[in-house]
Amino acid sequence: MLMTAADYRESLRRYSPRVFINGSRVESVADEPLLFPGINAVGVTYDLAHAPEHQALMLARQSTSGKIINRMLHINETSDDLLKKLDAVRLVCQISGCAQRYLTHDALNGIYQATHRLDANHGTDYSQRFLAYLHEVQDKDLTLGVAMTDAKGDRSKRPSQQANRDAYVHIKERRKDGIVISGTKAIVTGAPYMHEFLVMPCRTHAPGDEDFAVCCAVPIDAPGVTIVARPAGRPGEAAAKFSAHYGQSVGVVMFDDVFVPHARVFLAGEIEEGGFLTTSYATHHRHSCIGARAGFGDLLIGAGAMMIEANGLDPDRHGHIRDAMVDLITIVESFYACGIAASVQCVTDPVGSVMPDAVYSNIGKLLLATKIYDMHKLAHYVSGGLIVALPGPDEDHNPETAASLAAVLGGRADIPHAQRMDVSRLIEDLTISNQAGWMSVISLHGGGSPEAMKREIWRNYPVLEKREIVERLLDRGVLDQGQRVSKQPGRCCETGCAPPERVHAPVK
Repeated sequence: MLMTAADYRESLRRYSPRVFINGSRVESVADEPLLFPGINAVGVTYDLAHAPEHQALMLARQSTSGKIINRMLHINETSDDLLKKLDAVRLVCQISGCAQRYLTHDALNGIYQATHRLDANHGTDYSQRFLAYLHEVQDKDLTLGVAMTDAKGDRSKRPSQQANRDAYVHIKERRKDGIVISGTKAIVTGAPYMHEFLVMPCRTHAPGDEDFAVCCAVPIDAPGVTIVARPAGRPGEAAAKFSAHYGQSVGVVMFDDVFVPHARVFLAGEIEEGGFLTTSYATHHRHSCIGARAGFGDLLIGAGAMMIEANGLDPDRHGHIRDAMVDLITIVESFYACGIAASVQCVTDPVGSVMPDAVYSNIGKLLLATKIYDMHKLAHYVSGGLIVALPGPDEDHNPETAASLAAVLGGRADIPHAQRMDVSRLIEDLTISNQAGWMSVISLHGGGSPEAMKREIWRNYPVLEKREIVERLLDRGVLDQGQRVSKQPGRCCETGCAPPERVHAPVK
């Protein structure tokens, strides 16, 4: 069943999660005003799947079931799948700012690969369990929260060395019918309005950390689950032109002796495959982040163009404005180009799914993570200072000030004052509000810190191949016999030749 946004909101009423926001218990997630922008944003992924003009991007056929499903739940099998996923995420984020649901997609793809590797290495049945779960999620058109980033405690110590073991989610008890988990996941996107959580390891593990290498599916309202979340966006704020409608909640999720039946356990102590799962998910997720921030970049480019026009400027005549816009476009399309390259040069996993190229995925994510602040700066440059000096929206209806402000804060005569104010407030919301700062941080650290991306680039990039190119260029090749030789004068063969006579310039 393909749900609509209205169906999705209604489906949340079938769950009773224990959620706290701003110190108060939330009685109904679906009806909580502080969560409306987040639910609205996820709803975009549902409604676009019903729009005929977008179904080529938003729908896919799952080969393991033969059914048509939402793209956000699809296991990628071809380069074209990756390209469409990238475009789908960009499309959704052009509307919502951040799709959120693409994390579901990324986790499903990573677990799909890891469970087959587990079975091949250990003779387990994890892949069968996961495939059954995958088809259930696809049939119900669910949205899953990725509970991956642990609280971590003392970061100089490994999970098993923590004074408080609950700093990491871990297996507390192994039973005949399943496992019991406890611990804390500190950053879970969209936590209050998910259907279920996919608990995943957030790092590689060493011997002794087996209890912390766990992956399983847990309903959002399972006994023992508590969610402490922040509001989604800036609900109810008149000045929040964007984030009053679309936003993202993030929650701390605490697991207190939560029972998970074996059918929903996909990793339970296998540290090597747990490390593979972590890096596999990271590559899928960083690839998706590229599409997400490109969609956000489209908002900045479009708003900047409208603000330039409202200010009465012409990029063709005012070169510094044109240059700033070109710089913004270059940043956005540069990291998006990495996403395209990662899709085209994907690697087929032994199970038959495809992995985006790790180097291009990580370069693209590193670029967007570190350039998000430049994107804001360029949007500020082309917009002018009005976005910080703008009176609040209540003044638009103040009989004592509204007419005067409209007269003096107008731009081009053919562009209504109200339109200039709306665009200004939109750029303010996107780039200098508390939500803008928050978006910058999740761009920088979401999916791993820049250091994590750099390590993956270095680990996967063929540096030795580049060195060999230079060695050949310098004629330090290898003979057919495998002997390394040099073509320097006097060293052109095994015995060596007489070096040429040196000719000295006369001493003056």
